[in-house]
Amino acid sequence: MGILSRTPPNFFAAPFGFTGLAGTWLVLSRTANAPRGVSAALYVLAAAVWLVLLVGYLARVTTTRGRLMADLRDPVLSPFVSVIAIVAMQLGVGLHSYAPRTATVVVDVALVVVIGLGGWLTGQWMTGAPDQDKFHPGYLLPTVAGGLVASAAATTVGQPGLGRLCFGIGIVCWLVIGSLMLQRLFFRPPLPTPLVPTMAIEVAPAPVAGLAWFALTPAPDTLAFGLAGYTILMTLAQIRLIPIYLRTPFTPGFWAFTFSYAAVATLAIRWLAVERPPAQQALSWLIALLLTALIGAIAVRSVIALVQRTYFPPPPPPPPPPATTTAPESGHPR
Repeated sequence: MGILSRTPPNFFAAPFGFTGLAGTWLVLSRTANAPRGVSAALYVLAAAVWLVLLVGYLARVTTTRGRLMADLRDPVLSPFVSVIAIVAMQLGVGLHSYAPRTATVVVDVALVVVIGLGGWLTGQWMTGAPDQDKFHPGYLLPTVAGGLVASAAATTVGQPGLGRLCFGIGIVCWLVIGSLMLQRLFFRPPLPTPLVPTMAIEVAPAPVAGLAWFALTPAPDTLAFGLAGYTILMTLAQIRLIPIYLRTPFTPGFWAFTFSYAAVATLAIRWLAVERPPAQQALSWLIALLLTALIGAIAVRSVIALVQRTYFPPPPPPPPPPATTTAPESGHPR
C-alpha cells in the first residue's frame, strides 16, 4: 500500500472541501443558470478522492494493531475521523438527483455512523480530561458539522423529521463546544502552527446551520436572518486572520478552508436568490468563481507537495533492535 497507508483522518478534509464546492455549484445551477454538469463533476471528483483516501486509511488502521482506537483517543486527530462519514453523507446528497433510493440509503447509513461517532467522542471528551491547549476548532466537526450536515442531507432526501432532530444536535453542540472553543482561542496560548488553518472552521457553523434551516424552512424567518448575521461577523473575523494564515507554511491542514468557505459562499448565493438584488446572478457567479479559484489553488499546492513527497507524514521510525546479551563462557566464573 506504500505511502497511502500513512493517510491520517484529517486528510479527508480534501474530499469534504470538494463536496462543499460541488454544493455551491449545485445551488448556482438552480439560482443563476450555471451548468449542472459542473456540480456533478465535482461530486465525482470528491468521491474519487474519498475512495482513494479511504483505501489508504483502512490500510493504516488494519496494518497497525490498535491504530483506530488510538486515532479516536488522540487529542488532535480524533475529531477528524468523523469527516469520513460526513463526506459520505454529502456524496449521498449529490447522488440524490440521479438515484434517490440509493442516495437515501447512503445518507442514512452515513448519518448513523456520524451520530454514533459524535456520541462516542463526546463521551470520550467527558471522561478523558482533554488538555485545553490541544483543543482546536476541529472539535466542531463530529457533532456540530456532523449534526448540521446530517440535518440538511436528511431533509434533502425527504426525511424532514430526521432533519429537525439532527438540527437540534448540531445547534446545541455548537452552543456548547463553540463557546468553549472561543474561550480557548481568546484566553489560551496560540494554536500550534500545524493547527492554525483549523481556525477557518470557526466560520463554518453559522452558514452550515443556515443552509440546514433553509432546507427545513425555505422562507427566511428570524432564525435564518440571525444565522446570516453571525455568518457575516465570523467572515469578517476571518479577514483579520489573513496575515496569520499567510505566515503559516502550507500543510494539508489548509484544506480546512475549503468546506468552511464553501458554506459561506453557498449561503451567500442562497440569500442573493431570496433578496434578488439587480446584480444577483453576476454576484452569485463571482462568489462561486472566487471560491473555485481558492479551492483550486489549495488543490494545486497539494499536488506540488505530493510530487515533492512532502504531503504525507513521514513514516514512523523502525522499532529498535532487540537487546542481546552474551552468556559467560563455560569454565570462566565471573
